[in-house]
Amino acid sequence: MSKLVKLKKGFDIKLAGRAEKKLAEIQQPETFAIKPTDFVGMQRPKVLVNEGDKVKAGTPILFDKKAEAVQYTAPVSGEIVEIKRGEKRKLLEIKILADKEVSFESFDKYSISDIKGLNKDVALAQMLKSGVWPNIVQRPFGIVADPADSPKSIFISGFDSSPIAADYSFILKGSDEYFQAGIDILKKFTSGLIHLNINAAAEIPTTFSNAQGVQINKFSGPHPAGNVGVQIHHIDPINKGDIVWTITPMGVVEIGKLFLEGKYDTTTLIALAGSEVKSPQYYKTYKGASIKRFIEGNLKQDHVRFISGNPLTGERIDREGYVGFYNNVVSVLPEGDYYEFLGWMKPTAKKLSFHRALGLLSFLSPNKEYVLDTNVRGEERAFVQTGTFEQVLPMDIYVTYLLKAIMAEDFDGMEELGIYEVVEEDLALCEFIDVSKHDVQQIVRKGLELIQYS
Repeated sequence: MSKLVKLKKGFDIKLAGRAEKKLAEIQQPETFAIKPTDFVGMQRPKVLVNEGDKVKAGTPILFDKKAEAVQYTAPVSGEIVEIKRGEKRKLLEIKILADKEVSFESFDKYSISDIKGLNKDVALAQMLKSGVWPNIVQRPFGIVADPADSPKSIFISGFDSSPIAADYSFILKGSDEYFQAGIDILKKFTSGLIHLNINAAAEIPTTFSNAQGVQINKFSGPHPAGNVGVQIHHIDPINKGDIVWTITPMGVVEIGKLFLEGKYDTTTLIALAGSEVKSPQYYKTYKGASIKRFIEGNLKQDHVRFISGNPLTGERIDREGYVGFYNNVVSVLPEGDYYEFLGWMKPTAKKLSFHRALGLLSFLSPNKEYVLDTNVRGEERAFVQTGTFEQVLPMDIYVTYLLKAIMAEDFDGMEELGIYEVVEEDLALCEFIDVSKHDVQQIVRKGLELIQYS
C-alpha cells in the first residue's frame, strides 16, 4: 500500500545556478573515464586492458578480485589512452579516447513480453557481463550489491532534494519503456516490494506514473527528503542482518536498454550547474564524460571549484576531470581559499546559515538563492553539543553519539545507534551545519568499514 510521508526535519540549501531545462549543442567530449574510486569498497581492482587497446561500449575494463563476477565495462568505444595510478600504484582512472561514432558490444535482446518470463539466472548473467550491475548499491554499507544476495526490498528515489540537483523528469523524458523493462528485470531479484519514491509537491513524470510492479510512495519536506536512506528508514527500516538494494532511475533505464536493445548504452543527460556558470544547462553525453567541453567559455571566472555531484556529497575534480559513475550533475562554485577575520559573526543577509544565533540573517529571506563558496569558515575543534544534527536528520538516530561511538571504535554502540541505516550522504547536511567543523561523512565511512570488515 502506498504511503505519504511528511518530513519536517531538514534544511533546504538554495543555491544560485540551477540548470535550465534545455540541451546545449556541443561536440561530444574527446575522452571518457571509468574511475574505480567511484565504487565504494573496491580494494583490489584487476585491470583487463592495456594502453593502446581498442574497446567497445560494454567491453570489460576491470573487475574487483573480491567479486570477480561483476564486470566494469567501457561506457564508450575507442582507444585506451591512459591507465592512471596514484600512490602505491592505486588505480585512479582508465581513460578512453572516444570514437566519433560509438559502437557497442552485442548482448541478447528481448521483447517486453519475453522479459517478463525471463529466467533470473539468465538475466543475472547478462547484467554482470555487460556492466549495468554496479548501478545496484547495497544497504548497509553503500557498496556495489553482491549478486548472491536476495534483498528484502529494492528502493528507487525518484527525486533529488540536494542543492542545484538535476531534474529527473527532464533527464528521463521518453524513457518510459526502458524504465518499465528495468523494473521487470529487478523484480526477479527480490520477493519483496520495489519502492518508487516521488516528490509529493511536484508533478509526477509519466515514466513513474505509468510504471507497473512498483509501490509508489510520496515524500514531502526539506532536504534530505530525496535521500534514499531517509526513505528506507520511513518505509522499510534496515536492521542488523537485513539487505536492501537501491538504484537510481537512470540505472533502471540502463538495465531496460540492455535487455530491449541488447547493448550497454550509458547515454544520459548531465547538468552543469552553479553560480559561476554563465549558462547552467544540460548536456547529452555518456557516463564518465570529461567536463572540459562543458565549461569552455561558460564560466564567469576561473577561480572556481569543480565538483562531480552535488556540493554536499560530490567529489572535487579539476577542469579536465570526469563525471563520476553515479553523478548526473557537475557543480561549479567559487573557490573559498581565503581568510575572513571574524567573518562567521558579522550580521549579514548575504550568507546562508542554519544557526540563527551566529548573527547571520538568512532566515529573513527563506526563498532567496545564495552564491556560496567553499570556505568552511573555521577549523576542526571539539564536539559542541548543540542538538542541531537531530533537527536536520529526519531519522531516529542520535547523530552526535553515533559519531562519537565511531571515533571510539565502539562496535556495540555503533550498532545500537543506527550505523546500518546510514551512509555518507545521509549525514552530509549534518556536516554542513556542524559548528565543530568535523568531516562527518569521512567519519561515517570509517564506521561502516569498521563494521563491514570486523
